[in-house]
Amino acid sequence: MVDFGIQPGLDDLDQVLLSLCKRKHVRHAQQLFDKVKGDFEASVKTFSILMRGWAKIGEGNESRKVFDEMIERGCVADVLAYNCVLESLCKGGNVDEAYKLFGEIKKMGFKPDAFSYSIFIHATCEADDVQSAFRVLDRMRRYDLVPNVYTYNCMIKRLCKSSKVEEAYLLLDEMIERGAKPDTWSYNTILAFHCDHQEVNRALKLVSRMETDACQPDRHTYNMVLKMLIKIGRFDRVTNLWESMEKKGFYPSASTYAVMVHGLCKKKGKLEEACKYFEMMIEDGIPPYGGTCEMLRNRIIGLGFSEQVDILADKMERSTSCSIQELSSVMRGNRTNARVKNEERYSSDMESD
Repeated sequence: MVDFGIQPGLDDLDQVLLSLCKRKHVRHAQQLFDKVKGDFEASVKTFSILMRGWAKIGEGNESRKVFDEMIERGCVADVLAYNCVLESLCKGGNVDEAYKLFGEIKKMGFKPDAFSYSIFIHATCEADDVQSAFRVLDRMRRYDLVPNVYTYNCMIKRLCKSSKVEEAYLLLDEMIERGAKPDTWSYNTILAFHCDHQEVNRALKLVSRMETDACQPDRHTYNMVLKMLIKIGRFDRVTNLWESMEKKGFYPSASTYAVMVHGLCKKKGKLEEACKYFEMMIEDGIPPYGGTCEMLRNRIIGLGFSEQVDILADKMERSTSCSIQELSSVMRGNRTNARVKNEERYSSDMESD
């Protein structure tokens, strides 16, 4: 810029620091700042960029050094700057130091916002200390500060992991009462607990509540419930849920079909139904996972119905989808690129579901 006769300004410096920190080159950003800071009147934004950068890589002590320098240089800190250093200390494992600083800066006239307290809720949940998280939440209630959905979800997740599902429901009610609208993650976290414990009625009741609360179930919602129902052999409920999905305008993806095909393949006497759902997927033009094709093929052959493999492969070859046509070779038992291309997608989707 100097070579072209353009004098760099503070905004240019901030942009370079931000770009470096976003890519986790925080040490380079700090070195650049230390080199040129004598030429600029750094603002609270400049210091906050560096503090957040150090927080991103878990270097709470380095973030604190930047904060201390900011104060020494007479830069008036705002709530964002304070939150940056508190968050970086907590992420770096220095929660006690963060509490100490929190007390110091409150004496300096700092007025914490909802995010300030949420930092400590996340830190205590991470440490599996739900009681401390609730103490922080109580303080927020006293100051009429409302956590965001992400913070509530963090507490709900920790409560479910501790088998305190009733308390999780109370938080869900509180979210609605205080205007922090729950998202699918809020409900799915509790739903996962019911599915893991095979609580059919409570799981289905929660799905109905999602619709009542104007939160549409997603593929993870349906996949969890379908997987549970198939596992315990409640095939009547499986059919009802599948039909209700279509009525509500939810269109199953490859992962939902995979749940059906894989689950039914493992159940005695359900191979014909597994094939039915596989054919539905092909007719809908949805490319199956390579693993789904392979599992269904092996199950069919293992039960002595090899001609069914050819019937399915022929249908796949007649599909208008090139991806489905390629996967027909996997159904026939040939190792092709089609299987390799789908394997990674299959693994990531099935693990997340």
